[in-house]
This record gives sequence, C-alpha cells and structure tokens, in this order.
Amino acid sequence: MQANNIRRLSAAALMACLAGAAQAHTGHGTNSLMEGLAHPFGLDHLLAMVAVGVWSVSALPQGKAWWGPATFLLALVASAALGASGVTVPYLEQAISLSVVLFGAMLVLAHRAMPVALGLGLIAAASSLHGLAHGAETPETGFMGYAAGFMLITAVLHTGGVGLGLAIQRWLGARKGLVLGGMGAALGAAGVYLFGQLAA
Repeated sequence: MQANNIRRLSAAALMACLAGAAQAHTGHGTNSLMEGLAHPFGLDHLLAMVAVGVWSVSALPQGKAWWGPATFLLALVASAALGASGVTVPYLEQAISLSVVLFGAMLVLAHRAMPVALGLGLIAAASSLHGLAHGAETPETGFMGYAAGFMLITAVLHTGGVGLGLAIQRWLGARKGLVLGGMGAALGAAGVYLFGQLAA
C-alpha cells in the first residue's frame, strides 16, 4: 500500500515537473531544467531527502508514508518561489546544516510516538530552509524549468529513502530501532560537520 502511494506521488511530481518544463521557453527551459536537476546533489540536501523518506516509513501511520515527502515537496516549491523573489533569513546555510541534525534526531526517535502534525511541521520548516536556498540560486534562464528539475530529483531521493525504510522494516525486524538509531546518529554527525565547515 505504501509503495503504491509513493509511486503515485513520484508520478504526480514527474508530471508536474514535465508540465513546468514544457511551459518554459525553448533553450532557456532546457538549461534551467538541467541546472535544477543538478542542484539538489549537495550533501546537505541529499541526506535530508533520504532521511525524510526513511522517517516517513518508520514513524508515520501505516499506508501514510507519502505524507512526509508530499509535505516536503509542497513546502519546498512554495519557499523556493519566495527565495526567487528575494526572501531570505539570516544564517540560512547554517540553518540548513542544522536541519540535517534535526532529521538525524528524528530518525533516532522514530521508534517513539510523535504527533503526526509535529513531525510534518518539522519537515515543512526544514524544507522551507532548503527551498529558500534553492530559490535564491535561481538561474537567469528562469524559475519554472529550474524548479521542475529540483522537484523531480527531490522526489526521486524521497522515493529512495522510502525504499530504504521499507527494506529496514522488512528485513531487520527487531533490529530496525538500532539501525535507525545508528543512521540518525551518523546523520546528526554529518550535520554538525557541515555546520562546522560553515563556521570555520
């Protein structure tokens, strides 16, 4: 059931991205789409996307794992539009690195009950930081194709995280809490490292 929902989410994201790219001008749209496809492969964004997928499978009600990625994608595109128009917050890059720490903590605590609204709210808040940064780096070739690219890659990374989370649940059984805790700790350490690099 969860896999079907994730496939539907990925297909919807792909269709939206292709529609956005089709609306862009020839040449400019292609360039901006390619820039958008490349942009999310920074370590902070990549780790955050996979973590959202894993957490969503591990902590959300059964059959609702798509809520986490959907929340992230919606907040991402809305905040990216704001970022493209010049909206920002102080110490944005540092806050993004701390969002990786947040997702690490969420994985460590995934086996404990957390109100769904709180978990999704934290995802939306973190996603808004990533979106502002994406929007601020909108290329001159235009926002629509660029947004289509980074939304598509983000959806793919979420899907990978969901797949990893499902594999952990299926194959590790009682040890899944230990594995999620280890992943969360590693993610938190990576976030602290990224923060330290920015502060250096």
